[in-house]
This record gives sequence, structure tokens and C-alpha cells, in this order.
Amino acid sequence: MRTLCASTLIGEVFVIGFAGLVAMKDPDLSTSTVWTVSGIAMLLCVLLCGVITRPGGIQLGWALQIALIASGVVVPTMYFMGAMFAALWWASVHYGRKIDEAKARFAAQAQPTGTSPDAA
Repeated sequence: MRTLCASTLIGEVFVIGFAGLVAMKDPDLSTSTVWTVSGIAMLLCVLLCGVITRPGGIQLGWALQIALIASGVVVPTMYFMGAMFAALWWASVHYGRKIDEAKARFAAQAQPTGTSPDAA
């Protein structure tokens, strides 16, 4: 699950950066504001890659997806991009868990009979 979720988050870093470039064209927003908000969001994406498997990591990812969709207020294309990344996030979590379960089953089947994984 970690690999799929981290891949989605790294993709979001690039999308947030490009959205920042688009937002700079808005005359009502200062460049420093745009890059402060974009930079914090990109940093959160990268940091979240490291805490995905910890308690609350998936929920933080969902909060980030909601914020990405909400950024459509400033850059309307982000409504679409945010929804697409929310779908990717769901797929990463859903299928990542299935892959992790399959790996665990495969590892359990590969263990010789009568030994525990901690016996080595």
C-alpha cells in the first residue's frame, strides 16, 4: 500500500506545483502567497509519504485530497484534477491493502510447516 500511496502523493506534488504556476496569473493573489501555500502543500505531500503506514496516515491523505479539490476555488481546473487524484488515492489505498494481504498470505504459505516466522 505504501508504494501506491506514495506514488500518488508524488504525482500530486507536481500537480500542485503546476497549479501554483497557474494561480500566479491571478492578479488578486501575490506571488509569495501562492508559493507559500503551494510549497506547504507540496511539503505535506512529501512528508505524508513517510507516515502513510502509521495510524492516521490514510486519514491525513484524505484531508489532503479534500484540500486539493477545494483548491478549485482558486484554479478551477483543480476541481477536476483533485477529483482524479482523490480517485487515485482511493484506488491506492484499496488495492494497496489487497496487495499487502496477498503478500502476507503468500509469505505464510511459503513458510515451512511447523516453523514460525520469528524462529529464524
